[in-house]
Amino acid sequence: MLADQYFLIAHEDRTGRSRLHPRATGLGLAAALLGELILEGRIGISDGDLIILDRHPPSDSLAHDILDLLVAQPQHRDVRIWLAFLSQDAAIRVGERLSRLGAVEPVTRRRMFSATETLYMPNSAAQRNAAAWAPARLANLLVRGIGMSISDRVLIGLVAATGLTRHVLYDFEAHRHAFQTLPSAVGSLPADLRELVEYTEASVGSVVTVGRR
Repeated sequence: MLADQYFLIAHEDRTGRSRLHPRATGLGLAAALLGELILEGRIGISDGDLIILDRHPPSDSLAHDILDLLVAQPQHRDVRIWLAFLSQDAAIRVGERLSRLGAVEPVTRRRMFSATETLYMPNSAAQRNAAAWAPARLANLLVRGIGMSISDRVLIGLVAATGLTRHVLYDFEAHRHAFQTLPSAVGSLPADLRELVEYTEASVGSVVTVGRR
């Protein structure tokens, strides 16, 4: 699933912590969840508005929940509003889905003043290898320049939009060709998915700008 792959790239496989500001990671995951519904033909995006195309529930329970939310709030169609709303708990919801799949395990840790946090991280060697493969696979696709699925191109777009590119293409010399391939991979997306990537990038930019004030 698109959001699962983004989650594994966006989090440290040894610590379970986000590589980005948590709000930026949340926006990336929110976009990936919407992207899953676009890829399944359930929703579309036109001029910044979300459009319901098919109300039949997806087989995945999380995708089903997200679609139900969109259907139940017809007055809210601005994709930026939905990115902001879904980003609030997207990391937890995708982490739980990955946990159900056995890809990560929830680990609860105590923080200052007795507060606790739950991280979703790969604990076994097999889980860590699978997590490390997520960015390596994406880099390999870009380096080799082979045909990429629409889902992989969306993933690449969201990685770039949220500032994760250096965690995928970490060696400039070895990945020089991949950096040149990246814009065309994103540019070849259907219009609604390109819009999703663009609005995600703009939303992350707003979060970063506010954080610097």
